[in-house]
Amino acid sequence: MSDLKKHRRINEIWLAPLERPALKWLAAHMPAWVTPDILTGVGVIGSLVVFSGYVLTNLDSRFLWLASLGFVINWFGDSLDGTLARYRKVERPLYGFFIDHTVDVIDEALVFMGLGLSPYVRFDLACLAFIGYLMLSVLVYIRTCVKGEFTISYSGLGPTEARLIAISANMTVLWVGNPVFGAFGWSLTLYDWVVIGVTVLLVGIFVVSTIKQAHALSLIDRGEQK
Repeated sequence: MSDLKKHRRINEIWLAPLERPALKWLAAHMPAWVTPDILTGVGVIGSLVVFSGYVLTNLDSRFLWLASLGFVINWFGDSLDGTLARYRKVERPLYGFFIDHTVDVIDEALVFMGLGLSPYVRFDLACLAFIGYLMLSVLVYIRTCVKGEFTISYSGLGPTEARLIAISANMTVLWVGNPVFGAFGWSLTLYDWVVIGVTVLLVGIFVVSTIKQAHALSLIDRGEQK
């Protein structure tokens, strides 16, 4: 088993050339009273805003703007807390890993529940997407313990891209509506199909990555046995 304190963080997302300089600049200009823990709390507030925005769309579709703002707030807090800790050299490897990723589960639960309680996505489909997210999360955490690599991006996709997909879906529905499309005997909304696509992507990444990682670890174990 790998030493969790020495794990390597892998985040090779498409938007890295833009995101990394932005986060470094924000960390360098953050007021002294802002701590990583405060930023983690800001991320949770962002998720609560997302949840509220989606639920309030039952009253007015324009609350999709609020849900989208929540994703931006969540990105700010969730992405910057670790960057700030590393910039100030105040990392707490065990505490940080535990808090950051337990809070991530709370954040995603709020997002998917809110989406399922909106008039745009069936609740069962939102729950399936959440299950896909949890499956991939479990894979990430097990890989961290076994191999010492905390991988939060797959095929260039990471949390930042996922937020942009959600914001894009929100704006599409707000501007062009949420038409119903039929396929395979199902009549589902545009947003339903987006969520199904995300679910298939998450589960697909989980299956492929699990097979590849299991094969690699099997070879390592065979080598150790020899």
